[in-house]
Amino acid sequence: MPSYLVQTSYTTEALTALIRNPQNRADAVRKTVEKLGGSLTGLWLSFGDQDIVCIVEMPNNISAAALSLAVASGGSVRSTKTTPLLSVEEGLAAFKKAGGSGYKPVSATK
Repeated sequence: MPSYLVQTSYTTEALTALIRNPQNRADAVRKTVEKLGGSLTGLWLSFGDQDIVCIVEMPNNISAAALSLAVASGGSVRSTKTTPLLSVEEGLAAFKKAGGSGYKPVSATK
């Protein structure tokens, strides 16, 4: 099953609510992911631009997009970003395929 990196930033209001009443959001995320046919590999709190980082396995891009849309539409996040992840084998196959693509980059002429 394809893997995805999901990065989310809470709104100020959501952070305030979590400080007042700390909650482990992993169960809520897990239930949603499973309802969409996937599984939650892991969920972490993080510093910086993203407050939550998780890895999910989803059946396809439509299911991954549905997860992202559900999270974004809830009103407690200011941003969410979903990135498809390739296995090393898939990445190597992509490199090989790119090498035979025939793409010609733009070249500057003097």
